[in-house]
Amino acid sequence: MTRHLPPDLAAFLATGTFAVVGASADRAKYGNKVLRCYAQHGLPVVGIHPKLTAVEGRPCHPRLQGLPGPVPAVSVVSPPAVAAAVVADAIAAGCKHLWFQPGAEDDAAIATAVAAGIAVIAHGPCLLVALGFRDE
Repeated sequence: MTRHLPPDLAAFLATGTFAVVGASADRAKYGNKVLRCYAQHGLPVVGIHPKLTAVEGRPCHPRLQGLPGPVPAVSVVSPPAVAAAVVADAIAAGCKHLWFQPGAEDDAAIATAVAAGIAVIAHGPCLLVALGFRDE
C-alpha cells in the first residue's frame, strides 16, 4: 500500500486476513464494494452473510464463528440494528479488530467491543476511501 494511513487503519490492515460482515452479491451495495476493495488490493477476504455461500467468487459464511481459520480483522457493513449481534459473534470468534463502515455504527455495540478489548474504528473513514477503490 502506497498511501499513508493513520495508525489505527494501518494496524487494522496489517492483520493480513479480513472478513466483511454484510457482504452482498449486489455490486451496487457497499457490502459488495468493500469485499471487492480488499480483493483489488490483493488482500485475503471472506464474506459473512447468513444466506450466501459465495460473493464475487470468494467464500461466504453465515457467521464469524466457525470460519475455517482465524480472521482477526472485520469490516462491518451491516445495519446498526444488528451491530450488537455482530459484536457478540466477533467476540466469540476471537476477532481483534472491527472497522464499522459509515452507516453501520451503533454506539452501544461499539462500547461492548471496546470493553472486550477489540480495537475499533468507527465514526470515521470508509475502507473504500482509505485504500482506494475502482468500481469496475
